Amino acid sequence: MRIVMLGAGGKLGQLLEPRWPGEAVWTTRSDVDIADPNTLTRTLNGADAVFCLAGVTPGSTASMELNATLARQTLDAAQGAHVFLFSSAAVYGALQGPLTEDGPTSPQSPYGKSKLEMERLAAKHPNPSTSLRLGNVAGADAILGGWKPDFQLDQFSDNTTPARSYIGPGKLARVLNALTCANTLPKIMNIAAPKTVSMGALLDAASLKWTPQPATDRTIANVHLDTSTLERFTSFTDSDSTAAGIVADWKQGPRR
Repeated sequence: MRIVMLGAGGKLGQLLEPRWPGEAVWTTRSDVDIADPNTLTRTLNGADAVFCLAGVTPGSTASMELNATLARQTLDAAQGAHVFLFSSAAVYGALQGPLTEDGPTSPQSPYGKSKLEMERLAAKHPNPSTSLRLGNVAGADAILGGWKPDFQLDQFSDNTTPARSYIGPGKLARVLNALTCANTLPKIMNIAAPKTVSMGALLDAASLKWTPQPATDRTIANVHLDTSTLERFTSFTDSDSTAAGIVADWKQGPRR
């Protein structure tokens, strides 16, 4: 099977590549210009599966509309290969979970809105694809990956901190690799470990010091992705959802 990774130079790609449990062609922006249809078509020639990691993230100065554009350009060039596009839990906004792929969406940010538009474009495109609504990935997130001295974290009046759907980068690599072997995939799939984990617990498990600050009315207490669909294609252990297990996965580094 020929697997091609586009846009692998970003934070997520750098986490996945050394942990990938098999063969794949990893390309960065300097290797392949996705905006060049001829180059992109040649790169994807003979591919069975394509992961498009390229995209605009929050904080970037680029237009969020580029997320849909990059997806369309990849789908146009994929020549029948199954394309995996990286969407986000941000499409759900502040909705209460567990959040299912066929349930409502309510993106609150331009980023979330752009990812939802990308999903809709992909759903109408003739090339086969799956939009992966990715939860937080340890090391590519704002908590573990974005930690710095004097880190502050929202805390509620009951002393709890926000909980999110997470997955370790090693587990994510194995999950994505398993999806390339599936015969029939849905158009949209949540990607995370089955249970949520507290952000404070993650920092504590990683021995990263943090200071609580009062949560505001804009603080989302819980974002829980329902992973029933994903669990039809791969399995999880209890530790995959715990702070200790997620941090151990992140710190473990490459594993083939």
